[in-house]
Amino acid sequence: MRASRIILIASVAALAACGRQAELKPAPGQPMPVKPLMAKTTPTVDQLLTPPTYARPARVDELVKRSQPRPQDPFDLPPPTGGTAPSLPAGSDPGTVPDNTTSNTPGE
Repeated sequence: MRASRIILIASVAALAACGRQAELKPAPGQPMPVKPLMAKTTPTVDQLLTPPTYARPARVDELVKRSQPRPQDPFDLPPPTGGTAPSLPAGSDPGTVPDNTTSNTPGE
């Protein structure tokens, strides 16, 4: 029983590997895709099947070899009110909120 399963799996794999390889063509009666608006010519089948460089960017495997301080960020600007942003330690109470609001109760 085990040998028959191995033979079955091997025959299915061999049959799948025997697929016919031919150039891709549009279906009969169907035209090739139209030329993109900004392209000079209509792309060929090989050009359509080749992914652009931005689809598979090159990998950068460079590891940080030593710790370096971060450069100054030109977009780290102070608040529009001027001065520096208030810095409160994590977990500290931000203070009390003044009660200078009025409430309107419906129906009054």
